[in-house]
Amino acid sequence: MAAGERGGHLAALVLARGGSKGIPQKNIKKLAGKPLIGWVLRAAGDSGVFDSVWVSTDSDDIEKVAKDYGAQVHRRSAQVSKDTTSSLETIQEFLKYHPEVDIVGNIQATSPCLHPEDLMRVVDMIRIDGFDSVFSVVRHHLFRWKDVKTTGGLTAPENFNTACRPRRQDWHGELYENGSFYFATAELIKQGYLQGGKMAYYEMKPEHSVDIDIDLDWPIAEQRVKRFGYFGKNNPKVIKLLVCNLDGCLTDGRVYVNQDRELISYNLRDFDGIKMLLERNVEVRLISERNLSSSLLSSLNLPCKIEVNVSNKQQAVERWMAKMGSSWDQISYMGCQYSDVECLKLAGTSGVPADACVAAKMTDSFVCKYGGGYGAILEFAEHIISLLENLGSH
Repeated sequence: MAAGERGGHLAALVLARGGSKGIPQKNIKKLAGKPLIGWVLRAAGDSGVFDSVWVSTDSDDIEKVAKDYGAQVHRRSAQVSKDTTSSLETIQEFLKYHPEVDIVGNIQATSPCLHPEDLMRVVDMIRIDGFDSVFSVVRHHLFRWKDVKTTGGLTAPENFNTACRPRRQDWHGELYENGSFYFATAELIKQGYLQGGKMAYYEMKPEHSVDIDIDLDWPIAEQRVKRFGYFGKNNPKVIKLLVCNLDGCLTDGRVYVNQDRELISYNLRDFDGIKMLLERNVEVRLISERNLSSSLLSSLNLPCKIEVNVSNKQQAVERWMAKMGSSWDQISYMGCQYSDVECLKLAGTSGVPADACVAAKMTDSFVCKYGGGYGAILEFAEHIISLLENLGSH
């Protein structure tokens, strides 16, 4: 710690009560394949700026998920687990049991697009710039009108002139709290404040400012997360190759057999997904452990290479990587079987269909809504493309 910097124990704290009126079990409901709370816990852990990461909960189910994501758990009391309990009261109770904590970063579980970089910058504001409290905001360009629903009378504009409505590009907009996080010193919180002392805001990007409160927010948040969310430390700088298990990803895993030959089927939507990647210079290769006949392979009429009778998928992928001069962080891998697990762990971007085996789903991969043979490859291809577009915009 450099001279003049604020020291002390900095704890990330996520409040996650078990009871949710709007969306049952909201905090651990799956969003884009991950428990909602998992998105912010991963961002907090990967930021590397916290001395400890905690979840305050009254739920056994939430406790298990929290521990799965590497967080410690504070079992809050019934007194601070009511519908009427404020965040401040819950944080104050946490501090009573954890006097070693000097600064609290209260991170909202329902802000799944939070990125580690945001947390790192905020901690610098606390540690280096000496702010006592920092909270997140987002900039909106919204015209406000006087509310006359209860008072009656005529409405009037409150932040603009109707005779000279500003264009968006000529107006800086206004800052609104988005609730993503509130950092404050323990001393300030004990006095009854989350915002106070030497105070500052941190402006988040609009695309990262996502909040989930009611059911209608869920599908919108899911699409935003898939495009702008944080997917871990291994986010690729470039994606050169997608390797996909043919059996159970391109197909639904079933084989149709008659006396002459076997037949398999695939979804034309997945064919479109493969073409979309090829058009963006991402090579696609399919892989299978089975010894499929050349006549069957040619009948598939797929625009990519297929390698069959592969006993060791990792060795096969690494052989291709060597020829391409690429590394694992430039590889996307989609699998569904136990034999795919190691490749899913190594790949910079990995995905699994909805009906993949448990071991494959536990590799922290992107979990598709669709099963193998029912559009999973298209869904994962769209995810890869969104990552590439997001990288290109930086």
